[in-house]
Amino acid sequence: MSGIFLREAGAGSPILFLHGWTMDGGIFKGQFDRLSGRFHCLAPDLPGHGRAAGMSADLDTAAAMVDAILTTRGLQAVTLVGWSMGAAVAWRYIARFGCARLAGLMTVDMSPKIVNEAGWTRGLIGQDAESVAAATARMAADWPGSAGAIAAGMFATSAGPREYGTAEAEALIRRTCAPAMLSMWRALVAMDERATIPAITVPYLVAHGARSRVYPAAAAEWLARTAPLATRHAFAHSGHSPHLEEPDAFAKRLARFAGR
Repeated sequence: MSGIFLREAGAGSPILFLHGWTMDGGIFKGQFDRLSGRFHCLAPDLPGHGRAAGMSADLDTAAAMVDAILTTRGLQAVTLVGWSMGAAVAWRYIARFGCARLAGLMTVDMSPKIVNEAGWTRGLIGQDAESVAAATARMAADWPGSAGAIAAGMFATSAGPREYGTAEAEALIRRTCAPAMLSMWRALVAMDERATIPAITVPYLVAHGARSRVYPAAAAEWLARTAPLATRHAFAHSGHSPHLEEPDAFAKRLARFAGR
């Protein structure tokens, strides 16, 4: 696969970071700073995002990108870390390519099915198919005007953390390619990876923000209960983005998981 832009630092056991929707791999700079002295840290711009804006923005293309990175570099025993959309990409990668190259999986504040329906209430907080369709229409009509609301939802507080908060996130979202963002959003809306979770055969750290305004704790609880080798960790002071809201605690917990 051509056109992959990959941030890379450090040496040691590999950690591949997968960013969330509307972001890019640079969102993990704080984790690179904290972990690259001990680990080989890698973070691509996923399809439709950042320097991969021209790629088809869907989960299968993103999963293929992950496979291309691992195979072309001969990476083995990788700890795969997926935040939000990045978790969806990680699940799709496992569904298509398996766990053979992985030492472990960490997902951060995500649900395997984001649209709630009868019998499933672990998706986006307060969102069913009708409200998600309305939100999609609003974003399609005015993407720049939607950036502030998307950014504000990333954190436990409206302003977010001082190092990287709502203002910085909104500026990045405004620079994204709206058609690509909508394409990936529709892929996330259509996603249902619940059947993938029991097939995750590596140790799995299910992380979430205890103060998330995006997904309920019940989503993380379901993942931890359903995957055979899973444990759950809640970041007490975080919303949807604990790697930004509690970067030291996040790095410490990830290092313990990846270095076990």
